[in-house]
Amino acid sequence: MSLPAFPVFDLSRFEQAEAEEKQRLGREVDAICRETGFLAICGHGVSQDVIDDVWDKARAFFDLPAATKQAVRAPYKGYPYGYLGPELEALAKSRDIHSPPDLKESFNGGPLARPPSITDPEALAFCYADTLWPDAPQGFQAAWTAYYGAMEDLAARIMRLFAVALDLPDTHFDGFITTPISALRALNYPQQHVAPKPGQLRAGAHTDYGSLTILLPQAGSRGLEILSPDGSWTGVPPTPGAFVINIGDLMARWTNDRWVSTLHRVVNPPPEDGGLDRRQSLAFFHQPNWDADITVLDATLRPGETPRYAPVRSGPYLMGKFKATSA
Repeated sequence: MSLPAFPVFDLSRFEQAEAEEKQRLGREVDAICRETGFLAICGHGVSQDVIDDVWDKARAFFDLPAATKQAVRAPYKGYPYGYLGPELEALAKSRDIHSPPDLKESFNGGPLARPPSITDPEALAFCYADTLWPDAPQGFQAAWTAYYGAMEDLAARIMRLFAVALDLPDTHFDGFITTPISALRALNYPQQHVAPKPGQLRAGAHTDYGSLTILLPQAGSRGLEILSPDGSWTGVPPTPGAFVINIGDLMARWTNDRWVSTLHRVVNPPPEDGGLDRRQSLAFFHQPNWDADITVLDATLRPGETPRYAPVRSGPYLMGKFKATSA
């Protein structure tokens, strides 16, 4: 199948299709996920009001004085939620590559509820740790939780699309994501008034850790790049009205590398901009249940092929990856 440079897939078309058409569209997504692991999803049904509200509140939060933002900073190294200031994370370290810390700041939040069934102390201390809510801007928490809920619903729908793309029943992944340990990050890449250190980027080259990521980049923004199959870095353009979706490491493990967990990065503004190109994004990292066993799917193994990966538990795998990136 010949794929466009950056494919856009209409989720509503899939969800409204009859069984035969769903299978055809699933094969289309399978080809995309084999090729690059990145695509844009339109027809997603997420309210524009919900998107605009969280976008504006995140922007207003990042515009606050540094001392105000620090009031909800992560209380210790490795704490997953709250405010993380500039140069406190180096994503390339998740690939055992030493690099200067990333030139970004973020606000991070976890699951909206703590299920009574979760008793693992590590899960409670990490994925179900408290999100540290700021007092300002007014309405921040409400806007955040509305968007998080919309992303959780959208991720479950995309997982059904992915199941069909893998020739599985569309409900195959449902049991793995009954209490997902997903996280939402608002990211701000400030203007660069000081030249970056050698090798320093807004976000170092990395793959995401979970099943999939739902990214909302700033309209018209530049900087997000993926490593193409030919080994070159290719820019990912924001698509109006669409989310950017990419495959994470756990989905690559699930599919025995049939699907690509694509290396990506956020590069610095071009020199002609003088470092004054600020950039914002929202990233929802969908992660299966803490106790979900991620085992290579039989449906993805060719005759005679053996699994490349041993089973892992979703939560401990995520925790190890996250802690490796703390600068």
